[in-house]
Amino acid sequence: MNSNEILKKAEAGQGLTVEEIKVYQSLVKPTSHVYGKYGALAKKYLEEENPGKYWSIENLPAYLHGIDKAADSMFDAMYAKLSASERYRKTGDFLHDLRIETEIRNRIETEILQEIVYI
Repeated sequence: MNSNEILKKAEAGQGLTVEEIKVYQSLVKPTSHVYGKYGALAKKYLEEENPGKYWSIENLPAYLHGIDKAADSMFDAMYAKLSASERYRKTGDFLHDLRIETEIRNRIETEILQEIVYI
């Protein structure tokens, strides 16, 4: 049996022999999805803390990519808002500005994790 026949047989839901399964697995490579930081954190959280939700999400890759996009847009919006505020104004002193930048990023990250990732 050639590889096209095995693929057609598998797509039709017909039973495959062990040899046919090995050929099928060599033909069909598993899809590997790459997520951003927050999508990966959400996936790990769902796997460990909420497996029922993890298995019930119909299109997990789209869900996790959506989390990444939402987190990125939230980061951009909050960064623009916070960096414009008087409290986080840059002074020109490198160490002080570095502390300000770190505080902004930590505050945004905490908000993203609470509002988007760990829900």
